[in-house]
Amino acid sequence: PCGGGGPPCGGGPQGPPGDVGQQHPLYQQQQSAYEDAQGRCCAGCGAKILDRYLLHALDRYWHNGCLKCSCCQATLADIGASCFAKAGMILCRNDYIRLFGTSGACSGCGQMIPANDYVMRAAQNVYHVKCFACVKCHSQLVPGDRYNLVNGNVLCEQDCLKMLKGSPATVRKGKVRAAIKV
Repeated sequence: PCGGGGPPCGGGPQGPPGDVGQQHPLYQQQQSAYEDAQGRCCAGCGAKILDRYLLHALDRYWHNGCLKCSCCQATLADIGASCFAKAGMILCRNDYIRLFGTSGACSGCGQMIPANDYVMRAAQNVYHVKCFACVKCHSQLVPGDRYNLVNGNVLCEQDCLKMLKGSPATVRKGKVRAAIKV
């Protein structure tokens, strides 16, 4: 399916041996006239890459159409700037997350956060968007709201002021930013 016009020169579409699940950048680069004439070998189809543009990922070279997700067969050059390698597979972000990932436990409810959910962060804590709320009044904090971390607990600005009158505590101030996708 990749063409290339040259004899196969080895390689196969799999992740690096002994991989432990890493994100790898995809670089699209233009070949020089010399490289274009020589042709590099595609790690996907094994043919020489005589195209003007090629991908460099996982320390190998690929035709743009040959670097595909092992699960959904999506052409990785079309869907993102990185790929993931684990268990001998090359994966798109969604399939990597589906097979191997969660983003950890929510600091609010203690439940696991699916790795493709949006989250709120405060210092080293990560929350489901719905769990990012004041521990006193339970109002959900949204982007633009001011909050404080008091002894590791999220408090809205009003409840923090009430609580701090007469109580020594470690306060870390913050402003809610937009929810981020992990």
